[in-house]
This record gives sequence, structure tokens and C-alpha cells, in this order.
Amino acid sequence: MPVLNAEVLGITALSLRIAVTATVAACAIGVPLGFWLGGTRFQGRRGVLVVLNTALAFPTVVIGLLLYLLLSRHGPLGGLGLLFTWRAIVVAEVILAAPIAAALTAAAVQSVDPRVRRTALTLGAGPLATAWAVAREARFALAAGVVVAFGRVFSEVGAAMIVGGNIRGETRTLTTAVALATSQGEFSLAIGLGLVLLALALTVNVLIQLLQGRDDA
Repeated sequence: MPVLNAEVLGITALSLRIAVTATVAACAIGVPLGFWLGGTRFQGRRGVLVVLNTALAFPTVVIGLLLYLLLSRHGPLGGLGLLFTWRAIVVAEVILAAPIAAALTAAAVQSVDPRVRRTALTLGAGPLATAWAVAREARFALAAGVVVAFGRVFSEVGAAMIVGGNIRGETRTLTTAVALATSQGEFSLAIGLGLVLLALALTVNVLIQLLQGRDDA
């Protein structure tokens, strides 16, 4: 069973590259948004949270379809030449993961004792220093949110298949490779890829449990 042959290793490396890039970009968008939503009260905030929570359950294939229409040759963004590249997969996964990062960050900020913010402001801390004090209190929950966002993009298949095209050596990820190998009857390759995917998914879940355990300690 070719669990660690060159093709599996190449697909795994590409999958990690896409997932890490998408996670960093999604957190760069979602974490500041989550801090703003979690620490600010304004009219319409509930509506924004409803939209954000709805985005968490948005079907991945719909995201892939909409992005395909935008990036196709006759679409408004067709001139960028992103369709059927690994960058298109990153864009799709950022759209999927950014709401997760934002929602979990907002929940983490809201769970921090309000006295932390008040104490920082009383001591003369500015907005950035106050946000840093809140982040330190919620650091384990924030880290868990990053891990969850990574797990989301790493295990995604629908949007990656649509906008990436599942091209061998270019856009084929672990999840799309498993789907293709199974449909072609290459079960040994599918099992090998599946074992790698499961091992990495298990690692993500262990990290989440460790972070939650430290947070409860």
C-alpha cells in the first residue's frame, strides 16, 4: 500500500501549503473582525453576528460554484487567471475559514472577564494594549480557533474540486485525490491518502484537546 510514496508526499505537501496559506489569510481577516464584534457594542451588531453564523454553515460547493463563475474566462475576475490553480483553492478556503476565525474570536473575547478590559483602561492602556491584555486572557481559545480554521480548510473538498480542477501535481489535494482514486478504483492509493488525512486530522483534534485542557487548568 503506497502510503508514503512520492505522489502521496507531493499531494500532502501541496495540501499543507494550501491549508497553511489559507489559514493565515483567514485569521488575518477573521481575528480582527472577531475582536471588533466581541468587544464593541453597536446598532446592528446582532444582525452582523447572524450573517457571520450563517456563513459558518454555507455549503462549500456553493462557494466553489460562485467563485468559479467569478474566475471563469467570461467572469468579472477571469482576467486574473486564477481558475484551476492552487491560489484559487486558497481564495475559496479563505472565504470558508474567515467566518470561523471571526466567530470563535468573538466568542473568546466575550468570554473574557470585563474587568480585564476595565483594568487595562484604568491603568492608561491604549486600544492596542487593551486588546493585547484581552488576547492574553483568551489566548488558548484563540489558538483553538486557529486550529479549527486550519482543520476546516485542510479537510475541504467541494470548493477545491470545483475551482482547482483536481489537476495532478498542480491542484490535487488529499481530499480531492481520495475522491478521484476511489472513483477510479485505485483503492490502495485512496487508502494511503485517507490514512495520511486521518493522521493529520487526529493531530488537529489532539491540539484542540490540549489547548482546551490548558485553558481549563
